Amino acid sequence: MIFIKPSVIFGLVLVIATFAINILGLMGMFPLYITSPILFVAILIFLFNLNNRKRFNGFN
Repeated sequence: MIFIKPSVIFGLVLVIATFAINILGLMGMFPLYITSPILFVAILIFLFNLNNRKRFNGFN
């Protein structure tokens, strides 16, 4: 069984939700100058959490 971190699942849900809100913005229900930065920040947070891993800090 593949274990997926909860932060990745949360990030995917966040990106999908903000994408849906952005689609509503494209239909004219919400202003795009609000929905587009929210989608950008959601994708940024998702990619940061996906790329966040333990790194080698050197010896000592």
